[in-house]
Amino acid sequence: MNFTKLAYLAFAGWAFAGCADDNAPNSEDRSNALTVQDSQIRRPLQRGLDRLHAGGVVGVVARASDGRQQVDARSGTARRDGAEPVPFESHFRMGSNTKTFVAVVVLKLVDEGKIRLDDTVDRWLPGLVSGHGNDGKTITIRHLLQHTSGLRNYTQDMLDPFTEKDYYAERFRHLEPEELVAKAIAHEPNFAPGTSWSYSNTNYTLAGMIIEKVTGHPWASEIRTRILEPLQMWHTFEPGDWPALPAPHAQGYNAFSEGKPLVDVTLFNMSWGGAAGSLITTTEDLTRFWRALQEGELLSPARMAEMHETVPATELQAVFPGLRDGLGVFWSPTRCGGFWHHPGDTPGFSTRNAVNDEGTRALVLSENTTGDVPASQRIKEELQLLEDVMCAGQ
Repeated sequence: MNFTKLAYLAFAGWAFAGCADDNAPNSEDRSNALTVQDSQIRRPLQRGLDRLHAGGVVGVVARASDGRQQVDARSGTARRDGAEPVPFESHFRMGSNTKTFVAVVVLKLVDEGKIRLDDTVDRWLPGLVSGHGNDGKTITIRHLLQHTSGLRNYTQDMLDPFTEKDYYAERFRHLEPEELVAKAIAHEPNFAPGTSWSYSNTNYTLAGMIIEKVTGHPWASEIRTRILEPLQMWHTFEPGDWPALPAPHAQGYNAFSEGKPLVDVTLFNMSWGGAAGSLITTTEDLTRFWRALQEGELLSPARMAEMHETVPATELQAVFPGLRDGLGVFWSPTRCGGFWHHPGDTPGFSTRNAVNDEGTRALVLSENTTGDVPASQRIKEELQLLEDVMCAGQ
């Protein structure tokens, strides 16, 4: 999903809600007895979640993992008109976090000698990317994974604007990856490959198609066998055309323009996201993934080094100061150094995460409200929360 676009459509402002109530219901029923370390993480986490809820998010759930400690926290409710808190085990759409999984599979194939990062798109998908100045002979797999291909983002034609009427008309529609690529190459590229940076879901749609061409299996199948099963991520999957979420889950709400009422957008066929953003997960699974990735369980040291070679994410500096892009991962600076992550947005759900260099501390949170106020306000609050948790005790 295009978090560049939805970064401006899907984030709410915030109002300070005060410190967390240490006696809030269920605030500590998912962790072991408190330690100093646990307390250091829990307080900024709960405080940040409460601020997000006070700023307009109906409900938010999070998990922080630090070595042996698993800290679960939440704020708000699972439904706008209900009193039930967001279940800790909630399933949610991870959006563009999917891209990191796709990048890991591609890099695994590089490790196996099946492809090279400098292979061109045309090498594996001959003739697919051509016309209007687009040329798959000049775009490499590395360009795709690092958003330096210059290809237009297909969701610009789908989400700008995206109205409530559009949602009800399109929410069950199936889209093939070839259709998504065709939307992009109907336009001239943004720039020549490798000369600049621009976030584009088209890049990862093509990466998914290349995975299938190389392996003979769908990209989601390769993610399942190479990542999900080894890490025992039993609650993460690609839904295909199924538009719902498994129980338990929060409802997802979207305001289609600032100041408009929230609309329940939980039902959505995510084939339009595909390899760029269709996976469903839980906070438990996703924190396990981020820690395993940074601990070196998924890729060789050489491939991890390539994943972490970054370039400035130029078009996002205004809302993500200092943001840099690797291969399927972003890096953001903090007062204690920095963290790796990948934002993810779909209508109704925003996912934010962070993991340190060593993989010893990770945080994942899911919000069930998008689009109600300018993105920059909520991003500022989210980044502060991530920094406060990642830097706690350091």
